[in-house]
Amino acid sequence: MLSVLRVHLPSDIPIVGCELTPYVLLRRPDKTVTTDDVPESAPLDGHFLRFKWYRIQSDKKVTVCSVHPSEQATLQCLGCVKAKIPVAKSYHCSPKCFSDAWQHHRVLHDRAASAVNENGNEEEEIFGRFNSSGSGVLNASLTGSASSTSLTNGSTPLYPAAVTQRSGGETWFEVGRSKTYTPTADDIGHVLKFECVVVDAETKLPVGHSSTLLTSRVIPAPSPSPRRLIPVSGADMLGNLHSDGRITSSGSFTVLSYNILSDSYASSELYSYCPSWALSWPYRRQNLLREIVGYRADIVCLQEVQNDHFEDFFAPELDKHGYQALYKRKTNEVYSGNVHTIDGCATFFRRDRFSHVKKYEVEFNKAAQSLTEVAVQTTQKKAALNRLVKDNVALIVVLEAKFSNQGAENPGKRQLLCVANTHVNVPQELKDVKIWQVHTLLKGLEKIAASADIPMLVCGDFNSVPGSAPHSLLAMGKVDPMHTELLVDPLAILRPHSKLTHQLPLVSAYSSFLRGVGLGLEQQRRKMDPATNEPLFTNCTRDFIGTLDYIFYTADSLTLNFGVCLGLGADTCKVLEDGDENGRGSDGYR
Repeated sequence: MLSVLRVHLPSDIPIVGCELTPYVLLRRPDKTVTTDDVPESAPLDGHFLRFKWYRIQSDKKVTVCSVHPSEQATLQCLGCVKAKIPVAKSYHCSPKCFSDAWQHHRVLHDRAASAVNENGNEEEEIFGRFNSSGSGVLNASLTGSASSTSLTNGSTPLYPAAVTQRSGGETWFEVGRSKTYTPTADDIGHVLKFECVVVDAETKLPVGHSSTLLTSRVIPAPSPSPRRLIPVSGADMLGNLHSDGRITSSGSFTVLSYNILSDSYASSELYSYCPSWALSWPYRRQNLLREIVGYRADIVCLQEVQNDHFEDFFAPELDKHGYQALYKRKTNEVYSGNVHTIDGCATFFRRDRFSHVKKYEVEFNKAAQSLTEVAVQTTQKKAALNRLVKDNVALIVVLEAKFSNQGAENPGKRQLLCVANTHVNVPQELKDVKIWQVHTLLKGLEKIAASADIPMLVCGDFNSVPGSAPHSLLAMGKVDPMHTELLVDPLAILRPHSKLTHQLPLVSAYSSFLRGVGLGLEQQRRKMDPATNEPLFTNCTRDFIGTLDYIFYTADSLTLNFGVCLGLGADTCKVLEDGDENGRGSDGYR
């Protein structure tokens, strides 16, 4: 007979808006073990599985900490109460928590004190976005539990909410009848219960005992601070920045580059300082999608996109927002895991702004094979391939603009744009391999440039800090022959050093913050390294803080108008170290 062996959740801390899908291990009648679902529509040996979700509400009101939402609050800031700041922002789990958070917390007080709304409704004007995000007034979520006459969740149709049990000061509300459940604002502060039971298909009665699990209390989804655009130069002449983040101009477009951190790399071992709920893919994917869509970029270059996540999530979700998707999966000569979880590079563009002309796929493994055939002695070929083959790829896309800034002298000329997207994921000790891959990509782009007069963007995570040999090659067009990183070259693939050049007039988009003139630029310059013209960091983890991600553009054919506010200082970096849910850098420019 069908039986349930085990049920568990990847993370026992549920978050508002993040889908919960329990892992259910079954034993079939033939004694084989499976995780496949057995719905009522397709019973197995006369039995199927029935799922239910409950919200357990206690008569005792529970509040959660505004800084550590998985902890119960023990104190409240009375200043917040007097200033009419949303009550959920006033709770803290300990005096130390309140003291550590004071530098950021007092900003709420300052904003409330200085804000003046013409209608006299400062609270709604200043803090309304917190309430609407599901992390607002906690009292409302603690009392409005059974007010809904019907509910829907997962794939289950609407059905009446029902009180299923009341015992010992607790009330159980049935909130879902499918395997998956997405917590709502009404669930904040409450424990959820999942129930799975084998049911006789004929009698519709349960067979045996039900398997259950209890979650921790549901926490609100943190509200990330939005980043804004900073005019760099000439923006008034070239385009207008609208309140929705879009720029309207005949020849302006926007681009975003983002290493989203593949779920296969987001392990508790690598990010032990990050809470498990913040590492879970259901939580991170919603944050990533909200941020990506929020920038409203015309071109989006993503790195570390898993093959299954591209097909099942990013491509269909961004399609809803008007994006066409292109993808290049990494090769799998080194990778030995599930082929569906191999990551790669994904490039998206708005269909109303661009059309797809051509796609080039660069596989550095193939380039390594070709190199060893002509430049490495036969006895060293195996060792050379072991060193060079890292499965990395680049995706190069040629797009045609559907807008134009051509003058009357070129009314019919096509406006093409070449966008390169790559992730140079090479161990730090293999400096020669990293330089070789960047050089190989640039030589390929030079060939494209020679065949057409075409502006270029080179985006990605290069795993190279400013001043490194790969960065010098990209930004300066050459590498100093005396650069220390050139000393690591056991295969002699970088010799002669004079060949490490290119003719593309590439400029880092970040450097415009130091050269440009505009409001807000002075504040941004304090977050830049004047020695390298790059940000102090784009990647912040416990073990590393530095710049690895870049957008380069050909300065002879493109001009930077707006740059996304870096928005990060040393204090923010400390917060990221304590729990960064995405763990990778992003760059956005217009």
